[in-house]
Amino acid sequence: MVAMSSMRDRRPDPTTLNDLPTRGDHIAFYRFVAFDDVDAAVARLRALTHGLSGSVLVASEGVNGMLAGTPQQIDAFLETASADATVAHAFDGIVVKRTAFERPPFRRMLVKAKKEIVPLGVDGLDMPNRMDDVHATDVPPEQWRELIRRDDVVVLDNRNSFEYGVGRFRDAVDPGVVNFRDFADYVEDHADEWRENGAKIAMYCTGGIRCEKSSPWMQDLGLEVFQLQGGILNYFQQMPDAEQDWEGECFVFDERVSLDTKLRDTGRTREEIDEPR
Repeated sequence: MVAMSSMRDRRPDPTTLNDLPTRGDHIAFYRFVAFDDVDAAVARLRALTHGLSGSVLVASEGVNGMLAGTPQQIDAFLETASADATVAHAFDGIVVKRTAFERPPFRRMLVKAKKEIVPLGVDGLDMPNRMDDVHATDVPPEQWRELIRRDDVVVLDNRNSFEYGVGRFRDAVDPGVVNFRDFADYVEDHADEWRENGAKIAMYCTGGIRCEKSSPWMQDLGLEVFQLQGGILNYFQQMPDAEQDWEGECFVFDERVSLDTKLRDTGRTREEIDEPR
């Protein structure tokens, strides 16, 4: 069981919005890797992220975070974390999605211990030991474009319905879920049909973490699963003509609200996104 930090230790960095750079770099990252001492990792990451803004979740199954700061601050964090005795095994060689911002994406810095870094709601998934299964389902962006155009493929949006409404791959299926924990119910309800029809499931999410968490469990159900490597953000980064396949914008979980296919802040507010399109 993950030992949870005391309430006193959970206090966020007191950095205020006025202290944060108005322009800089945003990074999103995650890695499924075992942490034997979650509290020690949390304490170390609190120290390493001082002066940055964002959030980092740590669990026995890995780390999941988003950070913002000046380019120099972000570079320094990645270099230091990659060499740190407590967290290097998670950060050395970690894949990050890096974008520029022109308004502060976050209002504070928070590092927390959690039971899971992303909750699927399925028990018994040993993610650090299932990464070979996960990587077997990876589809690079240039191959994804061809995959989702096949007649025997179900393109499944592994996000919630709100995100789907903001933007999606053309002809993708909306599972109609409000929370990621509901995704497993949708898959179980359709698994028999997909198996009987010999359907291949091509799923995607914002940065890849939800698909990685789902894919080994879906393989255990006997489904033929593929996932977009690095998620939507990687597709936008790697495919200069991503608008050929994408409709709308991509919702992101920070103050920028949504990005276009060039990874630019659309300048919209959450209130505007909430309005019917």
